[in-house]
Amino acid sequence: MAHSMTAFARAERAGAHGTLSWELRSVNHRYLEPHLRLPEAFLDLEGALRDALRQALSRGKVECTLRFDEGSAGQPLQVDRERANQLVAAAEGIAALIRQPAPINPLDVLAWPGVLVANATDHQTLGAEALSLFDEALAQLKAGRGREGAELARLLEERLDAMLKEVESLRQLVPQMLANQRQKILDRFRDAQLELDPQRLEQELVLLAQKSDAAEELDRLCTHIAEVRRVLKAGGTVGRRLDFLMQELNREANTLGSKAFDPRSTQTAVNLKVLIEQMREQVQNIE
Repeated sequence: MAHSMTAFARAERAGAHGTLSWELRSVNHRYLEPHLRLPEAFLDLEGALRDALRQALSRGKVECTLRFDEGSAGQPLQVDRERANQLVAAAEGIAALIRQPAPINPLDVLAWPGVLVANATDHQTLGAEALSLFDEALAQLKAGRGREGAELARLLEERLDAMLKEVESLRQLVPQMLANQRQKILDRFRDAQLELDPQRLEQELVLLAQKSDAAEELDRLCTHIAEVRRVLKAGGTVGRRLDFLMQELNREANTLGSKAFDPRSTQTAVNLKVLIEQMREQVQNIE
């Protein structure tokens, strides 16, 4: 099954030490590009989080935000006094260089990174809970990408059906269009009251048929359509391959338009290009 690169997931868990919550947002991107926003106490989880993302996803820009609210269940505050003393000493050294320094605010000292420390055992427990909750959120994100991918595949299938109808309709009209073109040439000679050389007429019609022969382009369009369907059915990381196939479909539609000698074949080429462009936009969101 094809997967979209666009999804959102949120997971929350309340425990004895507070409430953890993850928010994961994923949008389309050429490669896998994770962005982690973690509280300072959880920064050591970054490596494990990136590994989990690489194992679960192949492409997409993924923003992962962790929030931790201790609430009323928070443990007694613990102060790293050595770090606090170093910070105060550094502040006093700077204050000696200033004529009228402002007094040191104790709350500013406590807010400095590393001054307030969590209990080591609690930190390990919280880290394990954060990783477990992340796996839950990541599973939700992947499921959401799968649901949207299935919808994108359905939309692509609808446009592939429409393309096949256009191709088959044009294939059936080609003999009639050539006959109409032959009659137009005959009418022009008759209106101009010119002597018509039947052999020369047949030569011109043969050249016209060769120049306007779109059978090869129609066959290749059908082949590419079948390949798009095969890739969608196979699933996995197929976005780049589908993007390449959109380019090939567009190339055939352009060639078909350049060979058009009848308004109906021109309109078919335009209709095909519109459908291909619609598919190309959807393919940009497939992993």
